[in-house]
Amino acid sequence: MGDARTLLDELRGRGLSVATAESLTGGLVCARLVSVPGASDVVRGSVVAYATDLKASVLGVDADLLAARGPVDADVALAMARGVRIRLGADVGLATTGVAGPGPADGHAAGTVLVAVSTPWADESLELHVHGDRSAVREASVDAVIDLA
Repeated sequence: MGDARTLLDELRGRGLSVATAESLTGGLVCARLVSVPGASDVVRGSVVAYATDLKASVLGVDADLLAARGPVDADVALAMARGVRIRLGADVGLATTGVAGPGPADGHAAGTVLVAVSTPWADESLELHVHGDRSAVREASVDAVIDLA
């Protein structure tokens, strides 16, 4: 699961680039991608927007959407993926947001995760409910967004 090499090879073969917008994963998605030799051909960069206000100011997520639904939301994840794709000049944007735990946050149980992928052709999100400790939730989130892409 979460095979970064396969994703990067597929993107490279299509002449596409990727960027990541991360909250609960704190840079783990980008770290997984850049651990693959030759990643610099495909990876544009990453934004870690851990604080909710940065999702709006840096990634362009609608502040009213964040105020109404909070950061743990499918539309927020999609907006993060779109925002990083556009702002970093990538063809594909990946995003993660959610609650790593150990306790609940923003009205959601620990392990509630939203991942999203944005391209000029389509956007898709996925909601997960991961069981395990904080590390397991974060690793599962990385696997899920790479698999979704």
